[in-house]
Amino acid sequence: MRLSALLLAVALPSLTALAPVPVLAQAADPALEPVRALDAGLLAIMKAGGGAGQAGRARMIAPVVDRVFDLGLMARLSVGPAWTTFSPADQKALVAAFRAMTVAQYAHNFDGFSGESFSLAPQVETRGLDKLVRTTLNVPGQAAEQLNYRLRADGGQWKVIDVYYRNAISQLATRRADFAGVVAKGGAPALIQHLNRLAANPK
Repeated sequence: MRLSALLLAVALPSLTALAPVPVLAQAADPALEPVRALDAGLLAIMKAGGGAGQAGRARMIAPVVDRVFDLGLMARLSVGPAWTTFSPADQKALVAAFRAMTVAQYAHNFDGFSGESFSLAPQVETRGLDKLVRTTLNVPGQAAEQLNYRLRADGGQWKVIDVYYRNAISQLATRRADFAGVVAKGGAPALIQHLNRLAANPK
């Protein structure tokens, strides 16, 4: 498992602190289920490891990614205001490329198993329209890593729209910073190419 690579991939310019004064929800909150499903999916591809190969792990985790993440909203928020200037065709292509990148990076970074486990905090924090689910990735012989998820309801189902590493590093903010320069130079076509390169060569 390339946990260090996963963390470095998002630990770029932007650090977004989580908002204070959370409101605690009940332990049986439905926002827990998608995160539990993601944890199970990641453990499955880790255990499949090198025997499954990158392509095999990607096939395994892809339906989990589709179920757990609001990929359309994540792509739009990652692009920012420029999203509204893109054609519907470019927006659709960007969501597809964003999905391919997300699947490829999970398949690449969670590629081996050495006794890892996830701990899911039962208490869910409600923050306006969103909820925060806290998890811990336990790695034998290493310090535990915080992987926390921000979720928003979509059609009655809670879906992940952001991931926080080490309690502070927002994947959404990091990607927005990364994508801004690409969009400024070449618009939607350049960003689609950028995402496709990341999917083909994940890190």
